[in-house]
Amino acid sequence: MGEDGVCRVYILRLGHRPKRDKRVTTHLMLAARALGAGGVFYTGERDGRVEEKVRDVTRRWGGTFEVEYVKDWRRLISEWKRGGGEVIHLTMYGLPIQNVIQNIRESGRDKLVIVGGAKVPGEVFKLADWNISVTNQPHSEVSALAIFLHELFQGRELTKTFEDAVIRVIPQARGKRVIHHDRAARDEPVMVKPGSSQSN
Repeated sequence: MGEDGVCRVYILRLGHRPKRDKRVTTHLMLAARALGAGGVFYTGERDGRVEEKVRDVTRRWGGTFEVEYVKDWRRLISEWKRGGGEVIHLTMYGLPIQNVIQNIRESGRDKLVIVGGAKVPGEVFKLADWNISVTNQPHSEVSALAIFLHELFQGRELTKTFEDAVIRVIPQARGKRVIHHDRAARDEPVMVKPGSSQSN
């Protein structure tokens, strides 16, 4: 179980290809982090640049988030299930999320959410405890994951606090307001004014 007795949620991104998938994999990982997941495992080709990008965001924007490359996704799934967790595969061919999310939410089990790449092996459909769809229409794996996490956490992820953040946005009706905390002197935040080059 994770913080506050809530189950742990991790993502498994299958089949990463650095040349073709760099942006979408990075966005998938950043969405997972922002919306409450504890970390991402990924397979395919290892991509140190993507790993460092996500770790750098975590260092600057706070919280804890793990990124780990795995060679054997079958072994990961097996170990996850053996540890009592459940495996959820997001696919346009699965059961509608609105029909099953309550059962998934109330199971209390740690969750490994599989998000496919170019082509998902048929074995994944058999290994998953749940094959669920966020509509049965083609769209982005990033949007599917975002909606799944929102439904799973029932909106609580929108008010999550990211501890030890160096950068913090102060919500505004207009303009930008950002606070930069010096790690060596956290009690003396620096305010970045709208229009500053640092505020972009």
